Amino acid sequence: MVIRVSVPASTANLGAGFDSLGLALSLHLEAGLIGDGQPSTARVCDAHHPTHVAFRTAGGAGEVWSNGGIPMGRGLGFSGAARVAGALLAIAQRDGVVAANSHDARMSAFRTAAELEGHPDNVAASALGGFTVAAAGRAIRVPVAVHGEVVVWVPENTTSTKESRTKLLPTVSLTDAVWNISRSSLLVAALATGDVAALHDATQDRLHQDVRLAMVPETKRAMRAALDAGAWAAWLSGSGPTMACLCDSSQVDNVAKALPRSGQVHRLRIDANGPVVS
Repeated sequence: MVIRVSVPASTANLGAGFDSLGLALSLHLEAGLIGDGQPSTARVCDAHHPTHVAFRTAGGAGEVWSNGGIPMGRGLGFSGAARVAGALLAIAQRDGVVAANSHDARMSAFRTAAELEGHPDNVAASALGGFTVAAAGRAIRVPVAVHGEVVVWVPENTTSTKESRTKLLPTVSLTDAVWNISRSSLLVAALATGDVAALHDATQDRLHQDVRLAMVPETKRAMRAALDAGAWAAWLSGSGPTMACLCDSSQVDNVAKALPRSGQVHRLRIDANGPVVS
């Protein structure tokens, strides 16, 4: 049986939406069942690979391969996408390809991957595509009325999400809590209505970004450069070190040229399709 799945990368938090907001990106991880037809560049997933773990957790039998373009440890949701892929492969193996492309299958993959991941923001975007809000065991895709492009700047160094979380404060002030609630709510409203003028304010954060950016000062400079070059908004992607920004299509070249030469620049779109099983 030859089954494969393509799952989008994600950028999560989007500033103030810590552990709840995610955006799927047009950068993909591929995975499949071992058999004829896998790419020559594919690698067999060992027992510790997130795709294999999710595949077995979701009831899959046999071995799987992984291939693709999402860098590990850079804040673009590699492990979340890999886990969504494994869960969908198990569903496809059991119920067939058509069933694995259904909304119910995506939600099942989301739940499996979120439990393994420990937080739902990345996996929601990778499982559903588009712009997502995840909380209370639910994931909802919100229509986006902003028609722009996402530019990501990816430095060479990596970041451990688990380690970076240890740097965050265990409690926050009421003022900071209200600040983040209002900004994350504003971001949902701005993206849903197309109010690009609100995006800069809506992606400001007081819970995690400053602490994490202190560990990657070059990323902070990249964010400033993107904004100065005309981006609507810029944020630390996940736990970093990648920077992501949203801008008008006419400003993509200006933004890309302004970013530090010490990292790779990817010009991406919001992935509205989500995972595809074939």
